[in-house]
Amino acid sequence: MEFKDVQEGFANFGPYQTWYRVTGDLASGRTPLVILHGGPGCTHDYVDAFKDIAASGHAVVHYDQLGNGKSTHLPDQDPSFWTVQLFLDELDNLLDHLGIGQHYVLLGQSWGGMLASEHAVRQPAGLKAMILANSPSCMRTWVSEANRLREQLPPAVQQALLKHEQAGTYSDPEYVEASRVFYDRHVCRISPWPEEVARTFAQVDADPTVYHTMSGPTEFHVIGSLKDWTIIDRLHLVQVPTLVISGRHDEATEAVVKPYVEKIAGARWALFEDSSHMPHVEERQACMGTVLQFLDESL
Repeated sequence: MEFKDVQEGFANFGPYQTWYRVTGDLASGRTPLVILHGGPGCTHDYVDAFKDIAASGHAVVHYDQLGNGKSTHLPDQDPSFWTVQLFLDELDNLLDHLGIGQHYVLLGQSWGGMLASEHAVRQPAGLKAMILANSPSCMRTWVSEANRLREQLPPAVQQALLKHEQAGTYSDPEYVEASRVFYDRHVCRISPWPEEVARTFAQVDADPTVYHTMSGPTEFHVIGSLKDWTIIDRLHLVQVPTLVISGRHDEATEAVVKPYVEKIAGARWALFEDSSHMPHVEERQACMGTVLQFLDESL
């Protein structure tokens, strides 16, 4: 779907710049939807499909978080620079820059949902609803579930993964190939990957600074600064309508997303039977319909 009303720009964030794109009209009168991409360290490309929502009159804001995509890259920053608070501050700055800080909806995918929930528990007055797509609520649970899924991979794949993790040789082609077996089962089941998904992963490979620092070398080997992160004990503070999205084959398994459903008052859960980690790509039309219905009923 192509839109005529598309604007791109940069928001100054201290000495840095945050790239953003608005699809639709922020002054339409309908609450704008802000998309928080995953990673941490991915780009907006793979969640591009959510621009479809703009056809309903809700402007859709995509942006590349600092260190990624078209925003300022900082490959030489000390690892301590990359914090949850940094990305919360960047989000607040973008909302202010766009003039929508008093009336907006957040849709966070994977790490983006972690960031959205961190934002929501602070009870900002302008947040009107939230969508948490394929997101961990606790990284320890995420890792234990990833290990459970790993055990279902062919033995030779498991052995290759373990060998290179023990040696620290994450860029070895054998490790990359073995990782892809997991990704094709539990991250995106469309083969070959859609161009926008491949584009994101290529950009992470080109500058993995944020991803490696905060997460790790792969989705299932989490050794970065987020490895002990959890928000479960704070979810009761969320006060806005919330939709939780996941896929039947998702690396964000039922155990991973369930705390959001159980601990946020009135939260709804949409499970996509033919999807893994990217229902917005794998079942695009159904996913957009679910999101739009939620917006119609919640705002």
